Amino acid sequence: MVSRVRVWLNRTYAENVFFMDQLRRNPADRAVEIHATHGDPDSPVLAAADTAELEPEALSPAAYVEYALDQCRRRGIDVFVPRLHQSAIVAHRAEFEAAGTALLAPPPEAVAVFQDKVIAYEAAQAIGVPVPPWWRVRTADELVGAVEELEDGGHRACFKPASGAGGVGFRVVTRTPFALSHLDGFPSPYVPLDLAVAALRGAAEPVDWLVMPRLAEPEVSVDCLTGTDNRVRLAVGRTKNGRRRGFTLDERWLAPARRLAEGFGLHHLSNIQFRMYGERPVLMDVNTRPAGGLHQLSLCGINAPWAAVRLALGDDPGEIVPPFLGQDYTVVSGPRPLLPVPLPHQRPEPAAPRPAAAVPAAALEALPSRAAGRVTGVSGHPA
Repeated sequence: MVSRVRVWLNRTYAENVFFMDQLRRNPADRAVEIHATHGDPDSPVLAAADTAELEPEALSPAAYVEYALDQCRRRGIDVFVPRLHQSAIVAHRAEFEAAGTALLAPPPEAVAVFQDKVIAYEAAQAIGVPVPPWWRVRTADELVGAVEELEDGGHRACFKPASGAGGVGFRVVTRTPFALSHLDGFPSPYVPLDLAVAALRGAAEPVDWLVMPRLAEPEVSVDCLTGTDNRVRLAVGRTKNGRRRGFTLDERWLAPARRLAEGFGLHHLSNIQFRMYGERPVLMDVNTRPAGGLHQLSLCGINAPWAAVRLALGDDPGEIVPPFLGQDYTVVSGPRPLLPVPLPHQRPEPAAPRPAAAVPAAALEALPSRAAGRVTGVSGHPA
């Protein structure tokens, strides 16, 4: 009898409820039990998991590693998919392996390269992957200088944190003075240059921003699965042009993604994003983790989460070629269960760890089943 696989996702994106769904619907029909932890009791991944716990707050990276090792030992975790404190966790891979847990994440050297976007661009350029022009800025004067140089070249400037993920902090620079029109409709990513400069001049500390041209669509997000032998098993591009999305196997996008994944040892699942700079694709970002939209590859007949778990457990899936490319689609949100709100006396206390066979943390005990509780909308489901 084949044993079940125990997978843990820590403080991950809400969209990874779909990652969890795919693990359970694996083509081998192998039993998968999912453990989830999060700092937000209303994260839908907690309700979607078989067991779940609220994470302690304000742990240092080193303390979080100890917490994670304890979770793996107590819960009998076979495969750990770390997002929070990924760099600290992968530095202790040997300790997790000694606990019987495989890390579904790249080695520390690869994670370090792509934590800082400037280092990432320099490294990519060094192996022949095209990148856009960029400026690292920390002061108002540096921001103005970078913006003016881009505008002199006919480009619109944008900026984002040199270290960050998920589009947090991304803004497009405009010369239009702030006016009532900026308060109409929904908030936009556009920020007048004079307001950004004033904010920088009044800041107590310098920023660490990457300034670059606003790159054009299409955006192509290449999902890669790479073995510890640095050989890519899967590479499929997901295209985005406005609301319209689709898939591509065009080597203009896949070849540089493979070069990055193999050249830097982006083992297991990674996501490499490109946009257009003039007439050529250039690198936009590299994520050393599964993308929130990874489940969309199911429209091409691929269960990438399960293939990744197999690879992490030493069961090489071999080269994975999509049997077909799904039709163009768009992304809509749908309801997902949430756990009931715990009463004040039910909120978890910083008590001693529960034994491995225990039910979830106190905040979760009121849940009668995964289908119970409140609901929230989760984006990412293709339709």
